[in-house]
Amino acid sequence: MNEKVVSPCISICKTDPVTGFCYGCARTNEEKKIWKNEKTTNDWKNKNLKVIFGRMKGWQLEKED
Repeated sequence: MNEKVVSPCISICKTDPVTGFCYGCARTNEEKKIWKNEKTTNDWKNKNLKVIFGRMKGWQLEKED
């Protein structure tokens, strides 16, 4: 049985005009469409998650001591 891969969407759907990445999930509009396609495999989704996690590095604010 295939386990469902949960979408990285956090309902902050606004695209950065420079990068083309969503501010909430770091996906492109094309990647969002692929995620919604019922034929998209879990393998593709897992690979895409690794890509978008890499995009998100550096977006977070650093904690000051």
